[in-house]
Amino acid sequence: MLYTLIVVVHVFVCFLMIGAILLQSGKGAEIGASFGGSSQTVFGSRGPANFLSKLTVVVAAIFMVTSLSLAMLAKQRNVSSTVIDLQQKSEPTAPPAAPATQPSSESHSSGDTPAAGH
Repeated sequence: MLYTLIVVVHVFVCFLMIGAILLQSGKGAEIGASFGGSSQTVFGSRGPANFLSKLTVVVAAIFMVTSLSLAMLAKQRNVSSTVIDLQQKSEPTAPPAAPATQPSSESHSSGDTPAAGH
């Protein structure tokens, strides 16, 4: 349950990080120029650069934490991931059968009878 929740958060953070990176303007490029309006008027003169930069840093930090936690949880899981692992687990690992021991009556030769006086 926890593993699935972290995977969902991780995927959501991935999309947020992609969006935050793509919305940032490069050097000399203006985000408003692509829409035909005046540049940088939505967030102020330096607003989007600071806001999007901070958002990218926060989202990247969350991405790293979820990546690390998923790696640690995946290491603890005991799930067979390959066909070789599945075949090894399905084969019984019974110890080899020991040879049958002979009954005590056959241990003596037929001509020898135990004597009480020996």
